[in-house]
Amino acid sequence: MRVRTLVLRAAGTNCDLETAYAFEKAGAEAELVHINELVRKEKDLAEYQVLAIPGGFTYGDDISAGRILANELRYKLSDRLLRFVEEGKLIIGICNGFQVLVKAGFLPALKGHGKAQEATLGWNDSGRFEDRWVYLKVEPGNRCAFTDGLEGILYMPVAHAEGKFIAPQEVIKSIEENAQVVLRYVDPSGELSGYPWNPNGSLGNIAGICDPTGRIFGLMPHPERHIDGFQHPRWTREGLKEEGDGMGIFRNAVRYVRENL
Repeated sequence: MRVRTLVLRAAGTNCDLETAYAFEKAGAEAELVHINELVRKEKDLAEYQVLAIPGGFTYGDDISAGRILANELRYKLSDRLLRFVEEGKLIIGICNGFQVLVKAGFLPALKGHGKAQEATLGWNDSGRFEDRWVYLKVEPGNRCAFTDGLEGILYMPVAHAEGKFIAPQEVIKSIEENAQVVLRYVDPSGELSGYPWNPNGSLGNIAGICDPTGRIFGLMPHPERHIDGFQHPRWTREGLKEEGDGMGIFRNAVRYVRENL
């Protein structure tokens, strides 16, 4: 079965090629599509099974990170996006893409997809751009299709200034009880810790969440930057495996589509 992935672009997107390559390496067909092509209906979202919103600084992060692209999705493409979700298809937002999905109301979507913004991603506690590798604990029993079968500690890079997951306590409580917390920042021993292990001060050390269906996934770390073992900063010294920790996320997406759509 052909697994078609739409990798969404806008002014300021800068991780689209890497994201497309990761999906292709996992066995999908990936196509870079500009937001304007969807708005003008030159491209049809319905022809794809996966929507990927990659990292970058769309529209220069003016107003707030991801806000303008989020508004374009919410007010120009909402009907098509909702239909995409209702058909059981997959959406992943990485870094800026996570910010977009949260601000468009598609994560955590406790009140329904696109209904309201229930959380945000604010400025890092350090007050500066954080570019470092982080340890991520896969939350046991989470409902996310992208992390099915993954467990233990993953190692991936982050690169953001606005990555602090913030939400009212009732939202945090709900997503934890509903198994929507997918990844948490931890120290090398797997324990929840503060800076620099939690690079931004996210509440609950939350690094990635999914929606109630498990088919929409957002995370601040960059899995597409660790799909090959040699991308690990210590790969020559530690005799690491050939495949990077992020690759499983893309393989899971392709496998899910083939088995369920």
